Parts: sequence; structure tokens; C-alpha cells
Amino acid sequence: MPVDSITLVARLGVLGDAHAGTLVQHRSRVRRNPNQPNLRQVHLLQAEIFDDARAMGYELHAGDLGENILTADLDLLGLPTGTLLDLEGPVVRLTGLRNPCVQINTFRAGLMKVVLSRADGTPSEQPAPSTASAKHSTTHVIRKAGVMAVVDHGGDVVPGQAITVTLPDTRTPLKPV
Repeated sequence: MPVDSITLVARLGVLGDAHAGTLVQHRSRVRRNPNQPNLRQVHLLQAEIFDDARAMGYELHAGDLGENILTADLDLLGLPTGTLLDLEGPVVRLTGLRNPCVQINTFRAGLMKVVLSRADGTPSEQPAPSTASAKHSTTHVIRKAGVMAVVDHGGDVVPGQAITVTLPDTRTPLKPV
């Protein structure tokens, strides 16, 4: 659900969000190892995915995919790991791609095909392998469900703020986290 503003807290995430914390908060990841650093403090999603969804027969709105920050005219998926996004004060550092899970199909039947496709571009209705799975590194899919980040500098984020991109010296492609 869209809100007028969110507060990012350095090294924790979005104030009041279930995924905020220095250590991993996602239930399946906590079961594997509760002492992992939380690389999924903030979920950013490109607004253009809503156009893709509409073309496939789905009407989506801000917040439907669980994103904390919705961007426009920024190729989030093409940015490298470690990219800094300055949101007019608050700064997040990209850690990886969101790995869309089966809950997307629970939200709307067949919606997975909007945010996941095979390497050849063919939409996929099957979830990508878990990042804990051995198949994870050998299965080639295109994830379009946004990117994950950690908060380097806190502050308030409101709709319409400009985003300044600072690329890291080493350009490592984003991988699922």
C-alpha cells in the first residue's frame, strides 16, 4: 500500500518493516542460518514492470509486489552490485536481485511469468530455484522482481525524490540474494 513517506534507518532498513534488521529476517533464511547479514533491508522495484504486467493481463499497483521504493526511468536490474542510490539524503547500496518466490502466484495466479523468464525471454510460471539450492547457480533465468539493498545513510524518502546513481569501481553483475 502506498504511503506518503518511509524512513530508512542506517544498517537496519525501513522503519517498521518486517524485514528490517542487521541480521536476516526472511523466515526461510532465518531457518538456514539466523546469523547471516541482512542483505534484503530495502526492496526497490522499477515502475515499468506494471506496464509489462498490464500487457500480460495483470493490473498491478504500487505496493502489490511488496516493494518499499518504486522507481521510474532507472534500469535497476542493469546496475552492478555495490551501486549507491542517493535518494536526496538517504543512501542505499544494492546487494542483489530479488528472487521471486511462489507467493507471487498466490497473490495472483500466474503472476510469476511477469517477474521471471527463461534465459531466452520466454515467461516462466515456475519459481526460480531457492538461493540455497545447488540448482540456483546453474539455472539461467531472468529475474525482474526488483533489487535488494541495505541502508548506508538513513533519512526520509518521499515520492518524487531524485535518485543519484554512483557506480562502484568494480562492476559485478547483481545476483539473487
